[in-house]
Amino acid sequence: MRYLILSLLMTGSALADPPTIENVSADRDGDTWSFDVAIRHPDTGWDHYADGWRILDMQGNELGIRVLHHPHENEQPFTRSLGGVVIPDGVSQVQVQARCNVDGWGDETVLVALN
Repeated sequence: MRYLILSLLMTGSALADPPTIENVSADRDGDTWSFDVAIRHPDTGWDHYADGWRILDMQGNELGIRVLHHPHENEQPFTRSLGGVVIPDGVSQVQVQARCNVDGWGDETVLVALN
């Protein structure tokens, strides 16, 4: 019986909702870009929370990362910014990917056109 309960607890964590990116805005600031990213995740406290997001080029190379240092269980969705991101010449779109401290990087990315 105790193995069944342990298995169910482990399965529950594995099936938790991944962080969802609800909105992204990108603004050019001279030679760099600033990104505002709104994320929703069912944060439960320090044991399970969205702990970051990153900007990727279309080949999956990381261009910038925003680490989130605490849970946001009472602020959903929440928006955080990252400035100073260098986007190589000729790149017209990037991807944004979110992460949580239990399940790691999500499988989904959001495409962002750079105008």
